[in-house]
Amino acid sequence: MLEVRDLRVRFGTFYALDGVSLSVKEGEIVVLLGANGAGKSTLFRTISGLHAPAGGAILLEGQDVTRWPAHRLVAAGIAQAPEGKHLFPEVSVGKNLRLGAYVRRRDVEGVRSTMDEVFQLFPVLREKERDAAGTLSGGQQQMLAIGRALMAKPRLLLLDEPSLGLAPLVVEEVFASIQKINEGGTSVLLAEQNAHAALKVAHRGYVIEEGTVSLSGGRGELMGNEEVRRAYIGI
Repeated sequence: MLEVRDLRVRFGTFYALDGVSLSVKEGEIVVLLGANGAGKSTLFRTISGLHAPAGGAILLEGQDVTRWPAHRLVAAGIAQAPEGKHLFPEVSVGKNLRLGAYVRRRDVEGVRSTMDEVFQLFPVLREKERDAAGTLSGGQQQMLAIGRALMAKPRLLLLDEPSLGLAPLVVEEVFASIQKINEGGTSVLLAEQNAHAALKVAHRGYVIEEGTVSLSGGRGELMGNEEVRRAYIGI
């Protein structure tokens, strides 16, 4: 589904990403673990076409999409729910969702059907469809951010820190929804600091430190790794 090869991103003389390689197979949930400033968001923004790489390649189903603009990548099947949600707070929940379907806006019936799917996944959004997004709780806003990305009907969903700032029970609810999204056929690349929650749902994972991948492996392998447990699980 996705292959990132030796990706480098530079801001001035500083390399935020320095030779990152990873892959996501069709049907997988892959987690990218790392502390703040490790390069997770930079990687996601580069995959999404928001940063131009200084080197390396990004392939979607074998096709080189390294320098495609963001709107073309969304149309090709990549959508992102960014860290911090980036909703339109004064706009209604329903309009925020419909904005996520902009590249499909001519498919009126398809957009309506996808919105129904989002409401089935997150029933609270149907209840608050006419409410301003800024009036929602933090957990509800995260559901809206994920729902907005799903409105593009992606085959690969990028989720950047979906548990950030949420209460433990809400984190469980959000990760349960991520599993349902994946079971529905969408591949997921998930950036997280909450390794315990993320590795419960992920098939594989990578650890990124200072712009490079330092470790990779299956769920059990990473859960059992002493360094990962100490740094990201706290045990």
